[in-house]
Amino acid sequence: MTLDEFEILPGVAEALRGLNRAGFLLIVATNQPDVASGKQRREVVEAMHDKLRAELPLDDIKVCYEIDGPTSTCYKPKPGMLLEASREREIDLTRSYMVGDRWRDVGAGRRAGCVTIFIDRGYTEPLTETPDTTCADLPQAAAFILKHSSAVNPS
Repeated sequence: MTLDEFEILPGVAEALRGLNRAGFLLIVATNQPDVASGKQRREVVEAMHDKLRAELPLDDIKVCYEIDGPTSTCYKPKPGMLLEASREREIDLTRSYMVGDRWRDVGAGRRAGCVTIFIDRGYTEPLTETPDTTCADLPQAAAFILKHSSAVNPS
């Protein structure tokens, strides 16, 4: 994918702004094995991340440039990126949400102790673990988080 092909899906910015206003830290955790395998240039991925930072209220982007293997500590479904963010920002992962559209995202969230939300984008790969909930898109996931968090932590 090129930077010109990279786009933020409709409703994402508004959903993230709502979560940000509610006080949530917004951290992206992304596997980027194509850099390690030579299929993508690191500077292109970093330019995509710069675009995300410019257009979305993100607090951080954690990136794993490794290929999945026994020596990797960050490649999802391993929870390394989530654990690192937790240490750096004193995040209680048991009160956190992992939102993603791949089985690896659900697995990382489960291993870190987060509530897991699967965005069903119709990919053919099966889930290997059951998420706490499934949503059609990020706006629906954000609505779930806002409702669930207010029920768990009434103001």
